[in-house]
Amino acid sequence: MGPAALFERLRALLRAPGARRYRGRRGIGQSWEKLAEKRLIAAGYVIRERNYRTRGLTGEIDLIAEDSGTLCFVEVKGRSGPGFGLPAEAVTLEKQRRIARAAQEYVWRRRLASSTRCRFDVVSIVDAGAGEPRIEIHRDAFPLPESARRRE
Repeated sequence: MGPAALFERLRALLRAPGARRYRGRRGIGQSWEKLAEKRLIAAGYVIRERNYRTRGLTGEIDLIAEDSGTLCFVEVKGRSGPGFGLPAEAVTLEKQRRIARAAQEYVWRRRLASSTRCRFDVVSIVDAGAGEPRIEIHRDAFPLPESARRRE
């Protein structure tokens, strides 16, 4: 890579902070999250945060949104085809627990009232490559897992 090309690449990186595009699977996941966000907005959701990460390795929430006064913690799952089952089926009990713990931390850190209504939604995307991907919003996809509930 010559000096001019290197300079242009550095300039491009500095021009768009926070707009990093990933390659490979992570890049596909990133594009699915953008598709999900557009569909949620079209369905009346208001996006509060994207890719909320907890301290440590507790978990990550793809999208946090509000729908008719309810705080929604949204997991986005996608598949390139139907060969390995539906994307929503990939949200295992352990994944639900991680999302729930991250959601609890989010509510605690934002000092939201304990009466705040919350739910867990899953956006399922099947992109077979031909035409538009099939996007489904599963509202209230799972309850707060028992093991993720706070001990009192």
